[in-house]
Amino acid sequence: MRKRLSAIPAIVLALALCLTPGLASAADLTVSAAASLTDAFNTLKAAFEKTHPGTNIVTNFGASGALLRQIENGAPVDVFASADQKTMDQAASKSLIVPATRADFVQNSIVLVQPSDSKVAVKSMADLAKADVKRIAIGNPATVPAGRYSTEGIALAKLTQAVAPKLVPAESVRQTLDYVTRGEVDAGFVFATDAKHAGAKVRFVQEVHTTTKVTYPIAVISSSKNPHAKEFIAFVVSPEGQRILSAYGFKKP
Repeated sequence: MRKRLSAIPAIVLALALCLTPGLASAADLTVSAAASLTDAFNTLKAAFEKTHPGTNIVTNFGASGALLRQIENGAPVDVFASADQKTMDQAASKSLIVPATRADFVQNSIVLVQPSDSKVAVKSMADLAKADVKRIAIGNPATVPAGRYSTEGIALAKLTQAVAPKLVPAESVRQTLDYVTRGEVDAGFVFATDAKHAGAKVRFVQEVHTTTKVTYPIAVISSSKNPHAKEFIAFVVSPEGQRILSAYGFKKP
């Protein structure tokens, strides 16, 4: 299994965004977004830049909790999109976002998947308790929303004690997905959109019921001076933005 990398320190991000020639400038719009939004937001970025000549969007993807820490530590971010309400609530409690700009823009779900060529039979959540299921990938609940949602699902299925010794924590939902697609685990919990991204590399087992609705909020960072920040959010929630997000498997909130 590849070595897990810690979140990029805010000072490194700041240097990368502000000091690297051609990478970022005062006119750039910097968007930090949950890892599960990577593909959809790259498409949104291209579409927004096409309709806003001269605007350059710099994207930064990672676990929502890690992105929040970067913002807290002064990383130059204009827009933040989280994969859960809890992380955005934390940002709001610390006055890091402009409350009036906060909006829920998509909904997702947690699914249980296996490597497509797995020899271990997992047909439901209950099978995770079987002795031949040795390793289960899950996002670190401390920083990864998908991990928190998955932990809820495991508890609702009354499997917490049975699967606890088998859990392999990942630093983002995309790292969780990597563990599954490379066959390093017997099963894993990811967002439905990530499973769609993996395609034939994973085998769908079931959707996981959670007590918390999986909605994604977006907001302008309070320290942002970029006039295009609100425009980008307006584009994300617009019919065109929602069409793009829908193409990647996201649902309306």
